[in-house]
Amino acid sequence: MPLTDLSLAEALALRPELPEPADLDAFWARTLRETAGSPDGPSFTRTDNGLVHVTTYDVTVPGFAGQPVRGWLHLPAGAVEPLGCVVEFLGYGRGRGLPHEQLLWSTAGYAHLVMDTRGQGWSTAGGDTPDPCAVVGAVPGFVTRGIESPEDHYYRRLFTDAVRCVEAARSHPAVDPDRIVVTGISQGGGISLAVAGLVPGLAGVMPDVPFLCDFRRGARIAPSPPYTEIAEYLKLHRDRTETVFTTLSYFDAALLAKRATAPALFSIAMMDDICPPSTCFAAYHQYAGPKDVRVYEFNGHEGGGGHHQRAQLAWLRELFGATPSD
Repeated sequence: MPLTDLSLAEALALRPELPEPADLDAFWARTLRETAGSPDGPSFTRTDNGLVHVTTYDVTVPGFAGQPVRGWLHLPAGAVEPLGCVVEFLGYGRGRGLPHEQLLWSTAGYAHLVMDTRGQGWSTAGGDTPDPCAVVGAVPGFVTRGIESPEDHYYRRLFTDAVRCVEAARSHPAVDPDRIVVTGISQGGGISLAVAGLVPGLAGVMPDVPFLCDFRRGARIAPSPPYTEIAEYLKLHRDRTETVFTTLSYFDAALLAKRATAPALFSIAMMDDICPPSTCFAAYHQYAGPKDVRVYEFNGHEGGGGHHQRAQLAWLRELFGATPSD
C-alpha cells in the first residue's frame, strides 16, 4: 500500500489553521448542562460471561437527554479495589458486542467500561443503544446526521453519551475516580479526544488512528469512508458547504483536544486511507496536554495492532506508577 497522504516529515511539521466557533466552549457547557442524565443514575447488573477470571456487569447509563446507553463493565475477579479504569469508545459501525469479547484491559488488572454506540452495532437493529432522534436528509452513515445544525448533529448526542459513561465509571465503587483513562480506535479515538477536552481530571488518553479530526481536509483527501460521507452529501447539496463545516467544527476532536490536559499516547498510521495521517497529526499537534505518539509507517487503518497494545500496557503501568490492581 502506498503513502495516502503527507510524508512523516511533512506531517510532523503540519500546523493547520482550524476555524474554531467563538461559542465552542459555551455550546458544550450548555449541552452537558441541558442534557443531564436521569436522576436515577447508571445501573450495573451482573451477567454471566462464561469466564472465571473476569466479572462482567451489564451497564445502562443515562446518556444524551437521559436516553439509555448500554455498555459492559469488566472487572478482574479477586482484584484489590479501587481499580484504575479504562473507558473504551468503539470504532465506526461497532457496538458493544458480547460480554466475553473484549478482555485485554480487565485481564491486565484494570476495570474496563465499554460504551455501546448509539445507532451502531450488530446485535439488534440499530444496536443495543438505539438513536431515537429523527434523521432528515443524511446520506448513509452517521457523519451527516443532523449536519445542518450543531444542535441536531449525531455527534452531539454521542459525545454526551461518552461524557456520561466516564461519570458512570467514576461512580462505581470498584473504580478509583482519579485513575480513569479513555481510549478508542478510529471513531473511538476521536471520541476519546473529545472527552479529554470536555471532562476535567482524567488520568490519561489513548487515541488510536483517530477519526473526527480536521473534517474539511478529511473530506477532501480521504478515499474511503467515513470522511467520504461528507463529500457525498455536498455533491448533493452544493450550496451548503460552509454550513456543513461550521456544524462539524463543533465536533472536531482536534479543536476539543486543545482543551485537554491529561497525558496522551497517540497512534498514527502513515498508510491509512480511512483516517489520513495528516488529520490525525492535526489533533496531535493541537493536543494541549503532555503527549507522545507511536507512528506506524507502513500500516493502514489497522495501525499498530498487538504491538501498539503492548505499548499501551507499558504506558498505563508507568502512568499509574504501580501494578494495575494496586
